[in-house]
Amino acid sequence: MAILLPPLPYDLNAFEPNISAEAIAFHYHKHHADCVSRLNQAVKDTYLNKQSVEELISTSSGDVLFFATEVFNHSFFWQSIHPNGGGPPNGLLATAIEKQWGSYDDFKASFNDKAMENFGSSWTWLVEDIKGELVILNTQTADTPLIHSHLKPLLVIDLWEHAYYIDHRHNRSHYLDTFWKLVNWPFAADNFVK
Repeated sequence: MAILLPPLPYDLNAFEPNISAEAIAFHYHKHHADCVSRLNQAVKDTYLNKQSVEELISTSSGDVLFFATEVFNHSFFWQSIHPNGGGPPNGLLATAIEKQWGSYDDFKASFNDKAMENFGSSWTWLVEDIKGELVILNTQTADTPLIHSHLKPLLVIDLWEHAYYIDHRHNRSHYLDTFWKLVNWPFAADNFVK
């Protein structure tokens, strides 16, 4: 059973002018697709080729784990943004954010600070821990909250340079500003209440 590249939930140009179609195409068709291809190569002709991405993350190591986490993280990132996204969350997630950080603006500032200090090829996540509390988590390269069984991912921003170099060059803070215009709070809220 081959791991498939999940379809993008929107058109390549759906984020313009915030993210160019060129940047989305490069990120999705080159980097995400390459991770899927390399994961399939790594599990080809092994007992692992019947496992899902999530199963591979929980049972594998080495190249298989690396590419499985990259496939999962990228797929999760595409869901974490939406052409009609942005603004603050509503409902239970909004209440939890205000309880944890005092206000939505304070949360955004904390998330941005954490993302700016996250060095190199990395990800910054909003996760729910085992106590039901929200945590901003930095991971490096192909780490993912799924490896840490006590953490449930709610949303993520991809901080690898391929995610923002075409549109923003090395200006990560400008890319973060763009993220908040597109953040998919309904997706994060669905993850939070399950």
